[in-house]
Amino acid sequence: MTARAEPTSTTFGSGKVKRPPKLKGGLPFVGHTMAFVKDTIGLLQRTYDECGRVGRFKLFGKDMILFTGPEAHEALFRLPDEVLSPNAAYKMMVPVFGEGVAYGAEPARMAEQMHMLYPALRNNRMRTYTETVARETSDIIAGWGDEGEIEACGFFGMLTNFTSSSCLLGTEFRNEMSEEFAKVYYDLERGIVAWGYIHPYLPIPAFRRRDRARARLGEMVSEIVEKRRRSGYRGEDFLQTLMDSQYSDGSKLSDHEITGMLVAAMFAGHHTSSVTTAWTLIELLRHPVFLDQVRREIHGRYVDAEDYTYESLRDLEQTENAVKEALRIHPPLFILLRAALQDCEVLGYEVRKGNWVAVSPMVAHRDDEVFRNALAYDPDRYGPGREEDKRPFAYISFGGGRHKCMGNAFAILQIKTIIAVLLNRYEFELAGDSIETDFQGLVLGPRPPIRLRYRRRA
Repeated sequence: MTARAEPTSTTFGSGKVKRPPKLKGGLPFVGHTMAFVKDTIGLLQRTYDECGRVGRFKLFGKDMILFTGPEAHEALFRLPDEVLSPNAAYKMMVPVFGEGVAYGAEPARMAEQMHMLYPALRNNRMRTYTETVARETSDIIAGWGDEGEIEACGFFGMLTNFTSSSCLLGTEFRNEMSEEFAKVYYDLERGIVAWGYIHPYLPIPAFRRRDRARARLGEMVSEIVEKRRRSGYRGEDFLQTLMDSQYSDGSKLSDHEITGMLVAAMFAGHHTSSVTTAWTLIELLRHPVFLDQVRREIHGRYVDAEDYTYESLRDLEQTENAVKEALRIHPPLFILLRAALQDCEVLGYEVRKGNWVAVSPMVAHRDDEVFRNALAYDPDRYGPGREEDKRPFAYISFGGGRHKCMGNAFAILQIKTIIAVLLNRYEFELAGDSIETDFQGLVLGPRPPIRLRYRRRA
């Protein structure tokens, strides 16, 4: 580990606080921008290794301050949006969700929009989603036969596209528009690249495809909304929830807003579920002791009947711990950002107006002082007597504070359901491909190809 930089003290506001230690290197004006674009994780880890729990580096003349550790996470997540703003930090998502939606809306408007999703996450809906995910998984493996081989990244991407679109967008998308929706959604998600942090409207091919995809998706959603309104059909999905919702002033969401909210929900649900399902199965196959624990739990629960109900999935503690550990080691979102709208102080360090502030689940979860033997895959760390995730703001795979992902329960339930169905029907083994992380894009998944062999259980 590199020797850590010493912070300098300066007068700031009414008291004496420290300037965050500065990462070595960087170029005039652009600072560490090229290193950030080329290897974001490497730069974040180097900042922690050299500077400690608080460190800063420069991106195109702006200071980015990385805070690491439960106390720092809590201090940041508890500051109000008027001081540290996620909206100002995530301007790169505005072309994806749309102007006036989520990060493109005023904070109060965004809060109302997020609140509209709560009815879609209640227990009665979760029961429906469980049945839908189990059915989709069973249907897609119905033609597998007794043995064969799949490529994990592509398979779980396709499967969770079906499950997420069924639960979030409704049966119309799943049954009528699946093929086109998959293409449109692919262009939309591939339009989220590191350059978006610098400027989300650069004239590059990925952004042009992103904008065409967003426009087409808006047309597709409007078609479904209009068809539902004409027919009187009501779905048990996020789309229906948003169609029924209204703002505090009594106004309804526009089709543009409904589309943006559905895209936001899809990004949260599909992205997390796809890569985490793949990582969970891969890590279990790499660790036979934990795979055996999970298999015995699943086989014992469904020995008499494959009744994949909300209640039965909720009781699979070993399986849930396996999912949570995959999320810890491979957090889908490797960086969480805020933009400082005011001067403030965090744990004795100054944050100046205009600075960017970052928390990295990837870096934080590698901390041996917080997670014992942090680089090891060990689902037992969440069991009785250890419960390493119970320390406030230590486990941040879903963020924290008021902006913690509200769909985390849905994501874990979806992944558990898929794993339960697969391991109850088949045995799996790795085919020998190199297991690496794909650092291209906003969400970190396994780098394809990862081939898995399967064999039907006796």
